[in-house]
Amino acid sequence: MKRITAPDILAMKGAGDKIAMITAYDASMARIVDQGGVDMVLVGDSLGMVIQGARDTLSVTLRDMAYHGRCVAAGLARAHLTVDMPFMSYQVSPSQALRSAGRLVQQGRAQSVKLEGGERSAPAIRAIVEAGIPVVGHIGLTPQSVHAFGGFKLQGKDNADRILADARAVADAGAFCLVLEKVPAELAARITAQVAIPTVGIGAGVGCDGQVLVWHDLLGLDARFKPRFVKRYLEGDGLLTDAIKGYVADVKAGSFPAAEHAY
Repeated sequence: MKRITAPDILAMKGAGDKIAMITAYDASMARIVDQGGVDMVLVGDSLGMVIQGARDTLSVTLRDMAYHGRCVAAGLARAHLTVDMPFMSYQVSPSQALRSAGRLVQQGRAQSVKLEGGERSAPAIRAIVEAGIPVVGHIGLTPQSVHAFGGFKLQGKDNADRILADARAVADAGAFCLVLEKVPAELAARITAQVAIPTVGIGAGVGCDGQVLVWHDLLGLDARFKPRFVKRYLEGDGLLTDAIKGYVADVKAGSFPAAEHAY
């Protein structure tokens, strides 16, 4: 089966084909989302929160990302794999960014890398692209800047011009795709119309060229987490808890394993 490439994703904008992206963090998740027909799989540094249990993404390391990238790559046959560049793996200099991106390709088996920031990250994007590594940009709410923003807050309501400038900078630097996170829907639609590369939204409305959701969110694996931008396609928290309760009850009652489960 042919893997989807960065040029394939770029061409989807011109063809009017919407891009479906989902995060994944291990081979089993990857196999399931790949079979479901997603176009792009993101190994997000969101793993710091949904896998490692941290309050934010800032403690995730490059080693973490390479490890999970390699795991996800093992489960994919079709979808394009992009891997996040974690906090402080690209901010120091373009040369540092290039080394980090190369590691994610070599050790994490990434087909492309994603990094946060607009104008400030343009030199890093340019260096990585010039070395032959495709880049996905990420602007709006950039979780690695959570402390500067004062929380995971909507961006672009009062500074739309800056967000637009960031989008143009990312595209001009050579990125082939751009994630727009938690920006007003009208602004996201304007950006989508003004840049030549596809946009993938999360909390950015239907006007983007595609959408991304975190695996745990769309499957409802944490009943406590109910942000406005998430649509749950399964109430997984309750379903899985009920399944575990059934297993525990069977073990306690001595009804599992039954004869058909024994050798």
